[in-house]
Amino acid sequence: MAFFIKKIGIDLGTANTLVFVPGKGIVINEPTVVAIGVDDNAVLAVGAEAKDMLGRTPETIIAHRPMKDGVIADYRVTRAMLKYFITKAIGNVWFFRPEVMISVPGGITSTEKRAVIDAAQSAGAKAAFVIKETVAAAIGAGIDISTASGNLVIDIGGGTTDVAVLSLGGIVTSTSVRMAGNKMDNAIAEYIRKKHGLAVGDRTAETIKMEIGSALPLEDELEMEIRGRDMVQGLPKTITVRTNEIVEAIQEPLREIVLAVRAVLQETPPELASDVIDKGMILTGGGAMLRNLDRLVAQSTGVPCYVADQPELCVAKGTGVALENLESYKRSILATK
Repeated sequence: MAFFIKKIGIDLGTANTLVFVPGKGIVINEPTVVAIGVDDNAVLAVGAEAKDMLGRTPETIIAHRPMKDGVIADYRVTRAMLKYFITKAIGNVWFFRPEVMISVPGGITSTEKRAVIDAAQSAGAKAAFVIKETVAAAIGAGIDISTASGNLVIDIGGGTTDVAVLSLGGIVTSTSVRMAGNKMDNAIAEYIRKKHGLAVGDRTAETIKMEIGSALPLEDELEMEIRGRDMVQGLPKTITVRTNEIVEAIQEPLREIVLAVRAVLQETPPELASDVIDKGMILTGGGAMLRNLDRLVAQSTGVPCYVADQPELCVAKGTGVALENLESYKRSILATK
Protein backbone atom coordinates (compact mmCIF):
# COMPACT_ATOMS: atom_id res chain seq x y z
CA MET A 1 0.00 0.00 0.00
CA ALA A 2 1.18 3.51 -0.84
CA PHE A 3 1.31 4.81 2.73
CA PHE A 4 3.95 2.25 3.71
CA ILE A 5 6.47 4.18 1.65
CA LYS A 6 8.75 5.62 4.33
CA LYS A 7 11.89 6.39 2.33
CA ILE A 8 12.34 8.28 -0.92
CA GLY A 9 15.49 9.11 -2.86
CA ILE A 10 15.32 12.21 -5.06
CA ASP A 11 17.70 13.24 -7.83
CA LEU A 12 16.75 16.92 -7.92
CA GLY A 13 18.32 17.82 -11.24
CA THR A 14 18.41 21.03 -13.24
CA ALA A 15 16.81 19.32 -16.24
CA ASN A 16 14.94 16.33 -14.75
CA THR A 17 13.83 15.16 -11.30
CA LEU A 18 13.84 11.43 -10.60
CA VAL A 19 12.26 9.79 -7.56
CA PHE A 20 13.43 6.37 -6.33
CA VAL A 21 11.45 4.28 -3.88
CA PRO A 22 13.31 1.29 -2.32
CA GLY A 23 11.72 -1.95 -3.49
CA LYS A 24 9.93 -0.22 -6.36
CA GLY A 25 12.74 1.46 -8.27
CA ILE A 26 12.34 4.73 -10.21
CA VAL A 27 8.70 5.78 -9.81
CA ILE A 28 8.95 9.31 -11.27
CA ASN A 29 11.14 10.73 -14.03
CA GLU A 30 9.86 14.15 -15.04
CA PRO A 31 11.32 17.47 -16.20
CA THR A 32 12.22 19.99 -13.46
CA VAL A 33 9.80 22.57 -14.81
CA VAL A 34 6.99 24.47 -13.09
CA ALA A 35 4.27 26.62 -14.68
CA ILE A 36 3.07 29.58 -12.59
CA GLY A 37 0.19 32.03 -12.98
CA VAL A 38 1.50 35.62 -13.22
CA ASP A 39 -1.46 37.21 -11.44
CA ASP A 40 -1.80 35.01 -8.36
CA ASN A 41 1.59 33.21 -8.30
CA ALA A 42 -0.28 29.88 -8.16
CA VAL A 43 1.48 26.71 -9.34
CA LEU A 44 -0.51 25.55 -12.39
CA ALA A 45 1.49 22.56 -13.61
CA VAL A 46 4.62 20.60 -12.68
CA GLY A 47 6.89 18.20 -14.57
CA ALA A 48 6.03 16.88 -18.04
CA GLU A 49 2.83 18.92 -18.27
CA ALA A 50 4.73 22.13 -17.46
CA LYS A 51 7.58 21.32 -19.90
CA ASP A 52 5.05 21.12 -22.73
CA MET A 53 4.30 24.77 -21.95
CA LEU A 54 7.94 25.99 -22.21
CA GLY A 55 8.15 28.71 -24.86
CA ARG A 56 4.44 28.37 -25.58
CA THR A 57 2.69 30.24 -22.76
CA PRO A 58 0.47 33.32 -22.92
CA GLU A 59 1.46 36.41 -20.88
CA THR A 60 -0.56 35.21 -17.88
CA ILE A 61 1.54 32.03 -17.40
CA ILE A 62 5.30 31.61 -16.89
CA ALA A 63 6.86 28.15 -17.35
CA HIS A 64 10.37 28.04 -15.93
CA ARG A 65 13.01 25.85 -14.31
CA PRO A 66 13.34 26.56 -10.56
CA MET A 67 16.78 24.90 -10.45
CA LYS A 68 19.78 26.62 -12.01
CA ASP A 69 23.20 24.96 -12.26
CA GLY A 70 22.07 22.22 -9.89
CA VAL A 71 20.97 24.55 -7.06
CA ILE A 72 17.70 26.18 -6.05
CA ALA A 73 17.11 29.43 -7.94
CA ASP A 74 13.49 29.84 -6.78
CA TYR A 75 12.88 28.48 -3.28
CA ARG A 76 9.07 28.78 -3.17
CA VAL A 77 8.57 27.09 -6.52
CA THR A 78 11.08 24.32 -5.68
CA ARG A 79 9.20 23.59 -2.44
CA ALA A 80 5.89 23.34 -4.34
CA MET A 81 7.53 21.08 -6.91
CA LEU A 82 9.04 18.80 -4.22
CA LYS A 83 5.63 18.52 -2.54
CA TYR A 84 4.09 17.54 -5.88
CA PHE A 85 6.73 14.84 -6.51
CA ILE A 86 6.63 13.45 -2.94
CA THR A 87 2.80 13.30 -3.00
CA LYS A 88 2.86 11.67 -6.43
CA ALA A 89 5.35 9.05 -5.18
CA ILE A 90 3.53 8.09 -1.96
CA GLY A 91 -0.06 9.01 -2.80
CA ASN A 92 -2.23 11.44 -0.88
CA VAL A 93 -2.35 9.22 2.21
CA TRP A 94 0.32 10.66 4.51
CA PHE A 95 0.19 8.27 7.47
CA PHE A 96 3.98 8.28 7.50
CA ARG A 97 5.93 11.38 6.58
CA PRO A 98 8.77 9.93 4.49
CA GLU A 99 12.49 10.28 5.01
CA VAL A 100 14.02 11.87 1.94
CA MET A 101 17.55 11.71 0.53
CA ILE A 102 18.37 14.36 -2.08
CA SER A 103 21.44 14.53 -4.30
CA VAL A 104 23.34 17.83 -4.55
CA PRO A 105 26.24 18.96 -6.79
CA GLY A 106 29.78 18.85 -5.45
CA GLY A 107 30.34 22.62 -5.55
CA ILE A 108 27.23 23.48 -3.52
CA THR A 109 27.58 25.93 -0.60
CA SER A 110 26.29 25.24 2.93
CA THR A 111 23.55 27.86 2.41
CA GLU A 112 22.40 26.18 -0.82
CA LYS A 113 22.48 22.80 0.94
CA ARG A 114 20.37 24.18 3.79
CA ALA A 115 17.85 25.48 1.24
CA VAL A 116 17.48 21.97 -0.23
CA ILE A 117 16.92 20.41 3.23
CA ASP A 118 14.46 23.14 4.27
CA ALA A 119 12.54 22.86 1.00
CA ALA A 120 12.19 19.08 1.43
CA GLN A 121 11.08 19.35 5.06
CA SER A 122 8.54 22.08 4.38
CA ALA A 123 7.28 19.97 1.43
CA GLY A 124 6.40 17.20 3.92
CA ALA A 125 9.54 15.13 4.59
CA LYS A 126 10.00 13.87 8.16
CA ALA A 127 13.77 14.07 7.77
CA ALA A 128 15.89 15.19 4.84
CA PHE A 129 19.48 14.25 4.05
CA VAL A 130 21.75 15.34 1.23
CA ILE A 131 24.32 13.26 -0.63
CA LYS A 132 26.83 14.46 -3.21
CA GLU A 133 25.90 13.51 -6.76
CA THR A 134 29.17 11.70 -7.47
CA VAL A 135 28.77 9.51 -4.35
CA ALA A 136 25.14 8.72 -5.27
CA ALA A 137 26.11 8.08 -8.90
CA ALA A 138 28.85 5.64 -7.88
CA ILE A 139 26.48 3.74 -5.57
CA GLY A 140 23.78 3.71 -8.27
CA ALA A 141 26.29 2.43 -10.85
CA GLY A 142 26.98 -0.54 -8.58
CA ILE A 143 30.49 0.53 -7.48
CA ASP A 144 31.57 -0.56 -4.02
CA ILE A 145 32.89 2.75 -2.69
CA SER A 146 33.69 1.38 0.78
CA THR A 147 36.91 -0.40 -0.31
CA ALA A 148 40.42 1.10 -0.18
CA SER A 149 40.49 1.39 -3.95
CA GLY A 150 40.12 4.44 -6.18
CA ASN A 151 37.08 4.93 -8.41
CA LEU A 152 36.68 7.97 -10.65
CA VAL A 153 33.11 9.04 -11.45
CA ILE A 154 32.09 11.72 -13.97
CA ASP A 155 28.47 12.77 -13.50
CA ILE A 156 27.16 15.02 -16.29
CA GLY A 157 23.74 16.42 -15.54
CA GLY A 158 21.77 19.34 -16.95
CA GLY A 159 23.37 22.11 -14.88
CA THR A 160 26.64 20.75 -13.51
CA THR A 161 29.38 18.24 -14.26
CA ASP A 162 30.78 16.65 -11.10
CA VAL A 163 34.03 14.69 -11.19
CA ALA A 164 35.34 12.86 -8.11
CA VAL A 165 37.74 10.13 -7.04
CA LEU A 166 36.16 8.00 -4.30
CA SER A 167 37.87 5.66 -1.86
CA LEU A 168 36.91 4.21 1.54
CA GLY A 169 33.40 5.65 1.29
CA GLY A 170 34.52 9.25 0.83
CA ILE A 171 35.62 11.78 -1.76
CA VAL A 172 39.41 12.07 -2.07
CA THR A 173 39.58 14.73 -4.75
CA SER A 174 36.81 16.37 -6.75
CA THR A 175 35.64 19.32 -8.80
CA SER A 176 32.28 20.63 -9.92
CA VAL A 177 31.84 22.84 -12.99
CA ARG A 178 28.64 24.56 -14.06
CA MET A 179 29.06 23.26 -17.60
CA ALA A 180 26.82 20.39 -18.67
CA GLY A 181 23.79 19.45 -20.81
CA ASN A 182 22.05 22.84 -20.72
CA LYS A 183 25.19 24.68 -21.84
CA MET A 184 25.47 22.23 -24.78
CA ASP A 185 21.84 23.02 -25.73
CA ASN A 186 22.61 26.77 -25.57
CA ALA A 187 25.72 26.28 -27.72
CA ILE A 188 23.70 24.36 -30.34
CA ALA A 189 20.98 27.07 -30.46
CA GLU A 190 23.65 29.80 -30.77
CA TYR A 191 25.50 27.92 -33.54
CA ILE A 192 22.29 27.43 -35.59
CA ARG A 193 21.44 31.12 -35.11
CA LYS A 194 24.87 32.25 -36.34
CA LYS A 195 25.42 29.73 -39.13
CA HIS A 196 21.89 29.28 -40.49
CA GLY A 197 20.21 32.51 -39.34
CA LEU A 198 17.53 30.43 -37.62
CA ALA A 199 16.19 31.02 -34.11
CA VAL A 200 15.35 27.77 -32.28
CA GLY A 201 14.22 27.18 -28.70
CA ASP A 202 15.96 25.20 -25.93
CA ARG A 203 13.67 22.20 -26.46
CA THR A 204 14.59 21.97 -30.15
CA ALA A 205 18.31 22.31 -29.32
CA GLU A 206 18.02 19.51 -26.74
CA THR A 207 16.22 17.26 -29.26
CA ILE A 208 18.97 17.89 -31.86
CA LYS A 209 21.65 16.95 -29.29
CA MET A 210 19.87 13.74 -28.32
CA GLU A 211 18.92 12.67 -31.86
CA ILE A 212 22.06 13.43 -33.89
CA GLY A 213 24.64 14.89 -31.45
CA SER A 214 28.11 13.40 -30.97
CA ALA A 215 31.29 14.32 -29.08
CA LEU A 216 33.48 13.22 -32.02
CA PRO A 217 32.93 13.61 -35.79
CA LEU A 218 31.16 10.72 -37.55
CA GLU A 219 32.02 9.34 -41.00
CA ASP A 220 28.38 8.42 -41.63
CA GLU A 221 26.69 11.58 -40.46
CA LEU A 222 23.14 11.62 -39.15
CA GLU A 223 20.89 14.45 -40.22
CA MET A 224 17.73 16.05 -38.95
CA GLU A 225 15.19 18.53 -40.25
CA ILE A 226 14.47 21.36 -37.84
CA ARG A 227 12.02 24.23 -37.87
CA GLY A 228 12.46 27.66 -36.40
CA ARG A 229 12.11 31.37 -37.15
CA ASP A 230 14.20 32.94 -39.91
CA MET A 231 16.20 35.75 -38.26
CA VAL A 232 16.10 37.96 -41.38
CA GLN A 233 12.54 37.58 -42.64
CA GLY A 234 10.96 36.66 -39.30
CA LEU A 235 9.01 33.81 -40.95
CA PRO A 236 8.99 30.07 -40.12
CA LYS A 237 11.70 28.15 -41.98
CA THR A 238 12.92 24.52 -42.19
CA ILE A 239 16.59 23.53 -42.50
CA THR A 240 18.63 20.31 -42.27
CA VAL A 241 21.46 20.00 -39.74
CA ARG A 242 24.09 17.25 -39.62
CA THR A 243 26.01 15.56 -36.82
CA ASN A 244 29.42 17.12 -37.52
CA GLU A 245 27.91 20.61 -37.29
CA ILE A 246 26.68 19.71 -33.80
CA VAL A 247 30.15 18.34 -32.90
CA GLU A 248 31.57 21.76 -33.87
CA ALA A 249 28.82 23.59 -31.94
CA ILE A 250 29.49 21.86 -28.61
CA GLN A 251 33.31 21.94 -28.66
CA GLU A 252 33.57 24.57 -25.89
CA PRO A 253 31.32 22.83 -23.30
CA LEU A 254 33.07 19.50 -24.03
CA ARG A 255 36.50 21.12 -23.61
CA GLU A 256 35.48 22.44 -20.16
CA ILE A 257 34.26 18.98 -19.11
CA VAL A 258 37.51 17.33 -20.26
CA LEU A 259 39.55 19.99 -18.41
CA ALA A 260 37.59 19.22 -15.21
CA VAL A 261 38.39 15.49 -15.57
CA ARG A 262 42.07 16.24 -16.20
CA ALA A 263 42.20 18.56 -13.16
CA VAL A 264 40.90 15.78 -10.89
CA LEU A 265 43.30 13.21 -12.39
CA GLN A 266 46.24 15.58 -11.78
CA GLU A 267 45.30 15.88 -8.09
CA THR A 268 44.71 12.16 -7.54
CA PRO A 269 47.27 10.42 -5.25
CA PRO A 270 49.49 7.99 -7.23
CA GLU A 271 48.11 4.79 -5.60
CA LEU A 272 44.53 5.75 -6.43
CA ALA A 273 45.54 6.94 -9.91
CA SER A 274 46.83 3.44 -10.70
CA ASP A 275 43.47 1.99 -9.55
CA VAL A 276 41.64 4.42 -11.86
CA ILE A 277 43.84 3.41 -14.83
CA ASP A 278 43.13 -0.28 -14.09
CA LYS A 279 39.36 0.12 -13.73
CA GLY A 280 38.71 3.06 -16.03
CA MET A 281 36.51 6.07 -15.35
CA ILE A 282 32.73 5.76 -15.13
CA LEU A 283 30.40 8.22 -16.92
CA THR A 284 26.97 8.77 -15.39
CA GLY A 285 24.14 11.30 -15.75
CA GLY A 286 21.97 12.20 -18.74
CA GLY A 287 24.93 13.90 -20.46
CA ALA A 288 26.79 10.56 -20.53
CA MET A 289 24.39 9.42 -23.28
CA LEU A 290 25.96 11.80 -25.83
CA ARG A 291 27.45 9.64 -28.61
CA ASN A 292 31.21 9.00 -28.30
CA LEU A 293 31.64 11.09 -25.15
CA ASP A 294 33.40 8.14 -23.46
CA ARG A 295 35.80 7.92 -26.43
CA LEU A 296 36.52 11.67 -26.34
CA VAL A 297 37.31 11.60 -22.59
CA ALA A 298 39.49 8.49 -22.99
CA GLN A 299 41.40 10.04 -25.92
CA SER A 300 41.92 13.34 -24.08
CA THR A 301 43.17 11.78 -20.83
CA GLY A 302 44.74 8.48 -21.88
CA VAL A 303 42.60 6.70 -19.26
CA PRO A 304 39.87 4.18 -20.25
CA CYS A 305 36.32 5.52 -19.85
CA TYR A 306 33.00 3.64 -19.77
CA VAL A 307 29.35 4.65 -19.68
CA ALA A 308 27.42 3.14 -16.74
CA ASP A 309 24.28 1.09 -17.37
CA GLN A 310 21.28 3.44 -17.56
CA PRO A 311 23.53 6.41 -16.72
CA GLU A 312 20.65 8.87 -16.30
CA LEU A 313 19.20 6.74 -13.46
CA CYS A 314 22.41 6.18 -11.45
CA VAL A 315 22.12 9.20 -9.10
CA ALA A 316 18.45 8.53 -8.28
CA LYS A 317 19.15 4.83 -7.60
CA GLY A 318 22.16 5.77 -5.46
CA THR A 319 20.11 8.17 -3.29
CA GLY A 320 17.57 5.39 -2.59
CA VAL A 321 20.22 2.77 -1.82
CA ALA A 322 22.11 5.19 0.48
CA LEU A 323 18.91 6.00 2.39
CA GLU A 324 18.04 2.31 2.75
CA ASN A 325 21.53 1.61 4.13
CA LEU A 326 21.98 4.83 6.05
CA GLU A 327 24.34 3.32 8.65
CA SER A 328 26.74 1.91 6.02
CA TYR A 329 26.85 5.13 4.06
CA LYS A 330 26.81 7.51 7.01
CA ARG A 331 30.43 8.50 6.49
CA SER A 332 29.85 9.29 2.78
CA ILE A 333 26.77 11.34 3.64
CA LEU A 334 28.32 13.15 6.58
CA ALA A 335 31.19 14.09 4.27
CA THR A 336 28.67 16.13 2.28
CA LYS A 337 27.48 18.13 5.29
